[in-house]
Amino acid sequence: MNGPIGVFDSGLGGLSVLKELRKVLPNENYIFYEDSIHNPYGVKSEEELIQITSQIVDYLLERNCKIIVIACNTATTCCMKTLRKMYPNVIFVGTVPAIKVAYDHHYKHTIILSTPYTTQSKRVQELIHDYHSPEQEIINVSGENLANLIELDKKQEIYDFLEKTLGKYRGKVDSVVLGCTHYPLVSDVFKKVLPGVALLDGGNGVAREVKHQLENAHLISTASVEGKIEIINRLDDRYIDRSFEILNS
Repeated sequence: MNGPIGVFDSGLGGLSVLKELRKVLPNENYIFYEDSIHNPYGVKSEEELIQITSQIVDYLLERNCKIIVIACNTATTCCMKTLRKMYPNVIFVGTVPAIKVAYDHHYKHTIILSTPYTTQSKRVQELIHDYHSPEQEIINVSGENLANLIELDKKQEIYDFLEKTLGKYRGKVDSVVLGCTHYPLVSDVFKKVLPGVALLDGGNGVAREVKHQLENAHLISTASVEGKIEIINRLDDRYIDRSFEILNS
């Protein structure tokens, strides 16, 4: 019951999900595994990603995590079904682009921006099919190397990429689905490129689903004080320092 919640992503992006988890479940302990060594996930093959993510799951289970959150759209889309088969007794919660949110709020012109793998995935096509209405225009755009630029904190290159990729839609769209957990970390840049446009991400929905799953399994922490966070990055301790800065910003 008082074991930690395991969260992982291909680097810093999952911090956007961890922030929402802390709001919804402040008394839980967390282990956040940011896999910057293998960033970006969005250009890797399915076989590579399953090998990478299963090794992370093994580690988090060794650390007695009671639930595992895949805080990465690409890893969720590619690996979650397989991971559930490999670990039938583990509770997994994943994240997918917030296409349903765009539909629920009746936005008329929506860009879905995600990694190359997610953009082309069957799951995203299913979500578009399931939630798309005839009155709604959906523009599916690949974020190419954007997650890696965010990981490396390349501010000017991030702006240049978004201006080149999304600037042509200025005044023509009302919402952008941030289909990679890295993207909310640079929401200020999105707002400069597309002022007045709603930015949609699935972080809060993931947090609420984690709470629901823990309640169903009677695994909600009994602690009455704020939980602790451990951040693991095998690449460089400077990433851990930066992670805590982002988390507390």
